[in-house]
Amino acid sequence: MQGWAKARSDAGKPQSRTIGQIPVCWGPDEDACVQTAHEQFRWFGGGWAVNADLPTTRGFAGATQFVRPEDVAESIPCGPDVSKIVEAVKPFWEAGFSDVALVQVGGDSQSEFLRVAESEILPALREASSS
Repeated sequence: MQGWAKARSDAGKPQSRTIGQIPVCWGPDEDACVQTAHEQFRWFGGGWAVNADLPTTRGFAGATQFVRPEDVAESIPCGPDVSKIVEAVKPFWEAGFSDVALVQVGGDSQSEFLRVAESEILPALREASSS
């Protein structure tokens, strides 16, 4: 993101926020979270370049048919371990992003995720990013 900041400065434009986004599947049962992330977000493993070239749900299904739950778990923090989320977000602040959106995968645990985000995840991210 330093390149973005320099390009804006060179163009005489004011600095702006730089916002990243990362999926997480937080929940008390890691295996259940991996399964949920695999069911709902397995397309994430292909990366944006693949996703941009898939115009239909049939294309997505075909492109992700061999993505295993463990493949998803390698790219999306799953389960109750807050340190996995911190490690996944770390490259964003190291790259100079001003904000990172955490996208909770799975609709059944949104309220609990928000509670844990406020009480555990955000404090852990703030502490890690300031060191």
